[in-house]
Amino acid sequence: MLTYQDVSSLFSRAAGIRDENIHFHTVSSLADAKQPKGLFVPVSNDSGTLQEAISNGAVAAVWPEGEQVPAYAPNHFPIFYTQDNLKGLEKIMNSYYDYLTQQEDLNERTKFIFLNKALLNEADETYDIAVMAENINDFGSNRNKAGEE
Repeated sequence: MLTYQDVSSLFSRAAGIRDENIHFHTVSSLADAKQPKGLFVPVSNDSGTLQEAISNGAVAAVWPEGEQVPAYAPNHFPIFYTQDNLKGLEKIMNSYYDYLTQQEDLNERTKFIFLNKALLNEADETYDIAVMAENINDFGSNRNKAGEE
């Protein structure tokens, strides 16, 4: 399972409580998704608000460096800062994939939530973490090529 220590080792700056005992049961880019003990990583304007993510179970978030964290976020709420949330999410996924490939027996795994379930019948999507990381990497490089954000 993904831990606070795993995530904090990927980002140079963090705020809020530093608790090595936090285990993230979910990682989600969708604020409106149920994410018990979740790490919220908003990757687009459609991701939703931090308040919505917290109400759905997020216990930490990855946040864009230089962007103000909403005042309603609790002072102890862990925030990991990154220059680019999409690249930050990719780092988390790659690190977790490396961890999974080194383990022989895993009783519990972190669940990654990225898609609106209503779209699953319309698109050929996968929940394989290696494929998802590759798709996110491709998405980020295509956005950069287009000169957007």
